[in-house]
Order: sequence, then structure tokens, then C-alpha cells
Amino acid sequence: MKLPSRMKAIMAEGGKCVAKAIPLPPVSGEEVLVKVKATAVNRADTLQRKGMYAVPKGATPVLGLEMSGTVLTNSDKWKEGDEVMGLLSGGGYAEYCSVDQGLLMPVPKGYSLEEAAAIPETWLTAYQLLHFVGNLSQNEVVVIHAAGSGVGTAAIQLASKVEDVIVIATAGTDQKLQVATELGATHAFNYKQCSWNEELKKVIPHGTNLILDPVGGSYAAKNCDALAVDGRWVLYALMGGAKIGDFPILPKLLSKRAALIPSTLRTRSLSYRKKLVSEFATRYLDNFSSDFKLVFDQKSFDLEDIQLAHDYMETNANIGKILIKIS
Repeated sequence: MKLPSRMKAIMAEGGKCVAKAIPLPPVSGEEVLVKVKATAVNRADTLQRKGMYAVPKGATPVLGLEMSGTVLTNSDKWKEGDEVMGLLSGGGYAEYCSVDQGLLMPVPKGYSLEEAAAIPETWLTAYQLLHFVGNLSQNEVVVIHAAGSGVGTAAIQLASKVEDVIVIATAGTDQKLQVATELGATHAFNYKQCSWNEELKKVIPHGTNLILDPVGGSYAAKNCDALAVDGRWVLYALMGGAKIGDFPILPKLLSKRAALIPSTLRTRSLSYRKKLVSEFATRYLDNFSSDFKLVFDQKSFDLEDIQLAHDYMETNANIGKILIKIS
């Protein structure tokens, strides 16, 4: 197959998404070249665009942490023409990307190649937070903040697969809470209308064993209040700020022997990410379409309108994933 010498890709410049014509990415080692069909917007993309999320060493500056597409070069695991979805450290907002063969997965039955772009970053992040980091066990309680987000909607469903787990969802609209309940949340609280930690203690007096938190600073006091003894608070973003003011977080955590565990995925080692992909795929991919529901926002965008997609995500109005069509 004759390939073009250059491709369209989206870079961050001056706080905006800017289209560039750049050379196709090089392929080395166990990487394969993929013609991208679709990608999806992640909160980290918007932060990188604004200069608030550094590109990991060795990663491409092209935006985009996931994609779906067609394999163009053969490897040990994949052959030309295979339809795949993949986890990236960057490069998804482009017509072509190179990716290690161990970070690719087949498209689940029942979903189109375009729809599959919404799976890798979101579902692998949720799986990582619950199992690799949070160690969720049967008979536990888990609070999932930002329940209407891509990670939130995935985490609710994955947590619900653990025996006798109680899932508590928080979000800022009743529509998002309705979706969370439909996906398996046991209780759902609107943080704009109540103190979710107080409501939680009314139904779970001993508190929660695990919290998945992309909010950070503004939730510190309520998270500490809601945690059970020996609870785990997994922090994976700072949408609510990085500072907690005068709140005495250390004695609060110490009094409950609670653990505050920060976590990221993009900066993890290649071996870690390959293990994550392999374990998730082995455990869930064969029955993904029957066991889970992909939640897409009502709005999708073409690559040419990627800035509008970012602007839309930053309103926090979306429910589920925002798809971006590449080709």
C-alpha cells in the first residue's frame, strides 16, 4: 500500500487545537502503523492543550490518548487489515498513528470500528483504578465521582461486576444520575443539591471502602468524612483544584488509617500498560457487548472541529464519551 508522506494531525498551540501537516509517525520495535478511523476526547487532552499536562518523555506531541482504526503493517500479533482499538501516550488526533502491538485490542463484537474508539483510555483507566490501584473486593462500598463522565460510566459497570459491591455515584445533574442508576449504581447523589457524604452515611453508616476521585481539592473534606476505617481514596485528576486550604487532611486520614493513592495511566511504563491491556482484554473483551454498555454523548465531532469538542467537554455537559471522526 502506498502511503502519503504527510498526514493531518492536531497539536496544541497557544491554548488551542491547531491542525498541522506533519510526516507519518515512525514505526520501530514491536510497533505497528494504524490508519485511524476515530478517536475520543479525554480530560487530559484539554489540559495538555492548555499547557497544564506535560507530554511524557518520548511521546508524540500530537494530542489524543486512544483511537480505533485499521492495521497497515504486520507484526507478531496483528496483520494488515485487522480492525483494532488502542491505548496511546499521544497521537490519536491524527490520520495515522504508531502504537506498540501490546497496546492494541480487537474491536468487540457488536460495536463498529468508529464506536470502539471510546473504549481504550476510559475503560482501561476505570479498570486500573478499581483493580490495579483500588483493589476493590467483594462486599465493599465504592464511591464513583463524576459518574456521568466516560471513566465514571465505565467504572460503575465494572464495579457492579464484583460480587455484592455497593456502588455510590455522584454527579451534578439528575440526568447523569439517572444514567448512573441504569448502569448499576446502588445509590446516586446530586452534589449540587445535597452533601453527598452526609447522604452516604445515612445509607452506609460505616462509610465507603473506596473512592474514585477526579475532583481533588474541593472534595478533600467530604472524602475524608465519607471514608470508612482503612478506606482507600484514589485520586486520578484535579478538576476541583489542587489546594485544600486549611483542612487538616493528615490527621483525618491518620484517624481512619486511610490511604490517599494518587494514580495516572499515561506516564506508566510500557510493560505496565501492556499488562493492563492484556488483563482487561482477557477478562472482559469476549463478552463486552453483552455485559457492558458504551455511553456516548449525543454530540460527536469531525477532526476539523476538535476545538469545539474540547470547548463542549469543558462545559461538563457531556454524558459519556465524545467521539471524534477522523476518516
